[in-house]
Parts: sequence; structure tokens; C-alpha cells
Amino acid sequence: MESLHQWLLFVTPEDLKHWRELNGYTQMKLAAALRVSRVTVARWETGTREIPSFLGLALAGLEAIDAEKKSGKPKTEKEAKAYGKKG
Repeated sequence: MESLHQWLLFVTPEDLKHWRELNGYTQMKLAAALRVSRVTVARWETGTREIPSFLGLALAGLEAIDAEKKSGKPKTEKEAKAYGKKG
């Protein structure tokens, strides 16, 4: 668990590229999800631009959103209540 915690706090350029490819994101798709330019993502991955400290948390959030979309199930009690009202 310690390594996960460390990764959330400090993402290296190699970590970012690996995460992006593993999760099926192109640079353009990831840029759109994070509301940055594709060039910014490319610069993060090459190390020519510093990766912001919050990026690990943002990537974890994207993973959670993607997992929820795939499962179709709400993840929180609030979402469960809203989900139940829709049906």
C-alpha cells in the first residue's frame, strides 16, 4: 500500500506513460479528460514539463470513473440513491 500512496503523490514521466497506455488513453484523450493540451501531456511524459503534484489523484479519479462506466453501478451511497430514482 505504501507504494500506491507514494505513486499518488509523485508520478514520474514513465509512470504517466505506462498508466495512460495501460488504461487505453491516447495523449489526446487524456488531455481532454484533464482539460489540458495534448502538448502538455507529451511534455509531462518526456519530462520537459514538471508533472503537477495532484496528477496521481486525478488519474485515480479517472480510473474510478472508467470502472463505474464499465460496471454501470454507482460507487457511493449518494449515487446509489440517485441511481435508484432513475430506474
